[in-house]
Amino acid sequence: MGNFGIDDLKLYGPMEEWPVGRLFAAASRLAGPVVWRIVEKHGISPAGYFLLRLLIVEDGLRPGEVAKRLHVTPATVTSVVDTLERNGHVRREPSYRDRRGVMLRITDAGRELLAEKSESIGRDLGRLYDVVGEDDVEAVRRFLLRLIERLENYPDDDNDLHDDNDEEAEGDGA
Repeated sequence: MGNFGIDDLKLYGPMEEWPVGRLFAAASRLAGPVVWRIVEKHGISPAGYFLLRLLIVEDGLRPGEVAKRLHVTPATVTSVVDTLERNGHVRREPSYRDRRGVMLRITDAGRELLAEKSESIGRDLGRLYDVVGEDDVEAVRRFLLRLIERLENYPDDDNDLHDDNDEEAEGDGA
């Protein structure tokens, strides 16, 4: 296994003794590059793939909104859309709300590309994440659902995230 950037965390001792929050942070740090390599293996750029998936769900987004949702820069979106547009998978349309603005639309060719790639990419990603035993699935699911809810509701002003009575939060940080 290559070094994907968690050697700096090893100063905290054996991973088996780390708090859950640190383990989750390490797994998150490692997951991104691996997921991108899996998608690239299927002959599509990861940014292009995830952009098309976003447009399947919500067609007509502005490039700035796409950048925000994909956690990439607007320049990255421009570059990816240029390629997708050149290949006939996306088209830019003037915004009906603001003539200066642009909306991104997935084309039929983009839908076909996504349909062609999604099953095999999904299968490979499923293999990557298939590490939880049957007896642990519900506990992991509860943890992830609670974490997702907490992350989605994370305050902009960085106020304390837990109640004074929330003892579970203590000791789980990175």
